[in-house]
Amino acid sequence: MERFGREWRIGWAFAAPGLSMLTIVMGFPLVYAIIMAVSSMTLLHPQLTPLTGLDNFAVLLADPLFWDSLVLTIRYSVLTVTGEFVIGLGIAVMLQSVVRAKPLYFAIITIPMAMSPISVALIWRMLLQPNLGIANHLLESMGLPRLDWLGHPDLAFWTMATVDIWQQTSFVVLILAAGLAALPRDVYEAAEVDGAGALYRFFFITLPMLRPVAAIAIVIQLINEFRTYDLPYVLTRGGPGTATEVLSLFAYRRAFLGLSLNEGAAAAFFLLVIILILTIAFFALLERGSRRP
Repeated sequence: MERFGREWRIGWAFAAPGLSMLTIVMGFPLVYAIIMAVSSMTLLHPQLTPLTGLDNFAVLLADPLFWDSLVLTIRYSVLTVTGEFVIGLGIAVMLQSVVRAKPLYFAIITIPMAMSPISVALIWRMLLQPNLGIANHLLESMGLPRLDWLGHPDLAFWTMATVDIWQQTSFVVLILAAGLAALPRDVYEAAEVDGAGALYRFFFITLPMLRPVAAIAIVIQLINEFRTYDLPYVLTRGGPGTATEVLSLFAYRRAFLGLSLNEGAAAAFFLLVIILILTIAFFALLERGSRRP
């Protein structure tokens, strides 16, 4: 018991500097943002007093643009995560049958994930440029008309989601491939002996056993997509109009372009609550998976 107490104190002594720095770096901005969300602070009036309570949240809830950005964020997150999971699962299953040069295939697949979202957005902006972009030149070579990929409201949303899926799918591939590699082979051998076909094995053996890993991958990607900022900002700036203005961009515009730091902080607080809920769900899935035999 004495040894355990000594090891516990030594562990905390080593962890204390890092935890202290983490508290300062993350705790202070978080508390300050929450105070800002219940204040009357603007760029023209940069004082935290007087405090306004929940008035800023009431203003947001009465703002149609806030609800539009929230709905858009939910649509965007569901669409991109669905695309990433379906495509990622397909690639992961195909990679399971690869015998030679499997590390090379994994290295190629992870290239988009290794790039920063800002770099990805800049590259795709050049590729999709209406007059000089390669995408429209390819369309013209096939006799099809040019498209304003980022200038049309509906098309800009789908284009932004496609670029996001292109970059983030590789992360899902890695998680699902690791999950597939850990599945017991004796179950498949028994199913083959019983005459089960490939589709039956996939839908009734692979998917049920892969469910915990798949759930973790989906929740992680939902968290990433809900808090996304850099790719939409560089790719479309939330435009045209507010067609691609996700909640993080709405908070930025309200705080710095609308000069209302308090309302921007309140919008960011809403986003924080959503991410916290998803994070709690993530750890609940982890705990549930660890208890499963």
